[in-house]
Amino acid sequence: MHDVDTQLLRTFVSLAETRSFSRTAGRVGRSQSAVSGQLARLEAALGVRLLARDTRNVALTPEGERLLPDARAMVAQADAMLARFRAPDLAGLVRFGSPEDFASFYLPEILGVFAAAHPAVELHVTCQLTLPLIAEFEAGEQDLIVVKQDPGRPYPGSRALWRERLVWVSSPGFDAGLRPVPLVLSPAPCVYRARATGALEAAGLAWLGVYTSPSFAGAVAAVRAGLGATVMPQAMVPPGLVVQDGFPPLAEAEIALLTRPRAPAAVQALASFVAEKVRR
Repeated sequence: MHDVDTQLLRTFVSLAETRSFSRTAGRVGRSQSAVSGQLARLEAALGVRLLARDTRNVALTPEGERLLPDARAMVAQADAMLARFRAPDLAGLVRFGSPEDFASFYLPEILGVFAAAHPAVELHVTCQLTLPLIAEFEAGEQDLIVVKQDPGRPYPGSRALWRERLVWVSSPGFDAGLRPVPLVLSPAPCVYRARATGALEAAGLAWLGVYTSPSFAGAVAAVRAGLGATVMPQAMVPPGLVVQDGFPPLAEAEIALLTRPRAPAAVQALASFVAEKVRR
């Protein structure tokens, strides 16, 4: 009888999401060599090659693409089982807010697993920009919110989860030599916007905001149409867009949580669950 270790699947899922052995090592709490060893063990168990890699790029093979949905489902089921036994009697209402890009990329799996583990918890989820989320949180309208922040200027009381490596992103045919640099941006204040404009200005490069969107999907559509370049986390670069290497380097951003003081057990449980999943 042959079994597949969920830790191997978890490492593979992280590699598929980050396309980076170093970032996966940080997520799963192992060295890069250990991550390579786990991938090799999984490939040996399945008898297929899951990743194609060279000195700069990591990509899923067709077999890796086939495995990814099943791997995600098995990891999610294991997480739901553990959560169910660790806190079996949770109930109540949790008002949770998140930026749209984070919600689109991470929350379907996180909230799906949490809801399966704790069906008596009622989740009310809001997706919008960080500043309105903070205003709602301070007004007592949210119990728990995810924020994007400058690590050097954290929001008071925030609980840092992890640092995001930011990259310049454009359509494949974008002319990186255009001046001023046309930018697709989120409305100010936004840490991604500040990182983009600050990096260009520090390098003495003029820029022009050609499209402003509060929506991640809207920004992606504008970049895909070739209107300009933008800045986003490396892990969130959608298919069909490319990372531009010719622009100035970008400082990292930070994902953090704000939780209502003396929050009920259900709120605290979701906060811990989000933190654990995002750090992985």
